[in-house]
Amino acid sequence: MTPAQLPGLLLQVAVMRPVFVWGAPGIGKSSLVRDFAASLGLECVTLVGTQLAPEDLIGVPELRDGRSRFAPPESIARDEPYCLFLDELNSSSADVQKAFYSLILDRRIGAYELPAGSIVIGAGNRSSDNALARPMASALVNRLVHVHLRASHADWHAWAAEAGIHPWIVSYLAERPDHLWAQPPKTEETFSTPRSWHMLSDAMRSCGDAIDEGTLGVLAAGTLSPAHASAFCGYVKVVRHRYGLDAILRGDAGWPTAPGDRDLLYFLAETFRARLVKDLPAEKDKAPASVRHFAHRAKALLVELSELSLECGRLVIAADEEGAPVLPAWFLVEVSRDLPRLVAARA
Repeated sequence: MTPAQLPGLLLQVAVMRPVFVWGAPGIGKSSLVRDFAASLGLECVTLVGTQLAPEDLIGVPELRDGRSRFAPPESIARDEPYCLFLDELNSSSADVQKAFYSLILDRRIGAYELPAGSIVIGAGNRSSDNALARPMASALVNRLVHVHLRASHADWHAWAAEAGIHPWIVSYLAERPDHLWAQPPKTEETFSTPRSWHMLSDAMRSCGDAIDEGTLGVLAAGTLSPAHASAFCGYVKVVRHRYGLDAILRGDAGWPTAPGDRDLLYFLAETFRARLVKDLPAEKDKAPASVRHFAHRAKALLVELSELSLECGRLVIAADEEGAPVLPAWFLVEVSRDLPRLVAARA
């Protein structure tokens, strides 16, 4: 489910049973749980699984009336109801996971029982995201209601409008919502998430709108996926210089040719590809005259783009990661048929 859908489900389920929220790094799991607790008027007590030892949960033995008993830690043993948030639960060691069993299922640690009205929510990353994640014991899995969270541009955009996210970032992701989140890479490099876009926004706000291109490039490369960082820097040039794809399509401007505008050329090529995907129908016979004219203009522009950068030209018509065509088959056929003629005409 999306972030906007999660609070409603937690309201119905978490008050009865403990819930575990799965999701990729940086999509807002922790913030959502804290905001949900605040909406109920409950204090959110966060325990981070990777920073715990078993005794941090079950406590240490103490003598009382000649008998020993475990005294739970003060952070857990509270008199008023609260939200116990077990963050990175599936990244904790096996011993720590065992210590969570009775707390999650029976809402109890030793003789201490969570106050009535308390809720227990866990969260963790998936092993497929190359994050620190250990196998969760079946006994623990079976004690939780599991929910999988996915990034949603619509939800993020609604949040960003109130969170003060830099307008360049908001408008860029409105054009490229597919850049909000990227699959975590297998190597140690930055990748795009709602959290990393938020970090970039904070850095840009700190630098001000007069931020130079070099600094922006460093900040973008330090927070986003490499391809997204390059495209975003190109977009900022568009914003600053009013240099957009629509002007190129109308013929009011040409593709940028300056060596320093390479990132801008890549951004425009990606935007061109996205426009073709959006505006070209799957079947040509259903296309109105305006769309057929657009397709003809697009083929000519593709020739011009390929003359400047063959790599950018290939980017526009490339298949997806699984090798499937992205653009309509009829357009690709026309491109392969008409390109030599268009090249000869330009020569």
